[in-house]
Amino acid sequence: MAQFIKIYNENPNPKEISKVVEVLRKGGLIIYPTDTIYGLGCDITNAKAMSKIARIKGIKLEKANLSFICNDLSHLSDYVKQINTPTYKILKRALPGPYTFVLPGNNNLPKAFKNKKTVGIRVPDNNIIREIVKELGNPIVSTSIRDDDDVIEYTTDPELIFEKWQKLVDIVIDGGYGDNQPSTVIDLSEDEIEVIREGKGSLDIL
Repeated sequence: MAQFIKIYNENPNPKEISKVVEVLRKGGLIIYPTDTIYGLGCDITNAKAMSKIARIKGIKLEKANLSFICNDLSHLSDYVKQINTPTYKILKRALPGPYTFVLPGNNNLPKAFKNKKTVGIRVPDNNIIREIVKELGNPIVSTSIRDDDDVIEYTTDPELIFEKWQKLVDIVIDGGYGDNQPSTVIDLSEDEIEVIREGKGSLDIL
């Protein structure tokens, strides 16, 4: 049974943040708020935990389109090939914010991603998840939680999320109501910029 932990975005409690990080380090799964919809994530360095997420989503890990949540752009070079100045300027303008950027991955990607040429990077404008990632010391791998009911495609109420997911994950963070609009996904891995999904993030940054 998962723990249900209340954390405030304006001022995340360091004790609660440490509790979440400890669970991640042990290979646990968490559901957490972002600046868009609630996400499901685990420590990027834990292959077992990533396999669990793929199983929950009903997909093969190698085929899963999981993105990485970073605290800021300082972790980029760990997993992303050198990017040019115009690309970096777009990232600087947009992040933190409701965007997922597809960038060319380098050889340091975790084993599960070795056959992928690109990686999705997120730096949400949400203090809770960024503090967690900062304390963890590396990104968390992330996917969105969808609702089976198409009318409410993404569940926004943390209590309902907890009801549904309590037996599948280790912690559900109550960070207040989530949004039901996903991030805008922009592919910057080629010379030609491609908008893959228009979501909450405005395209004015391009």
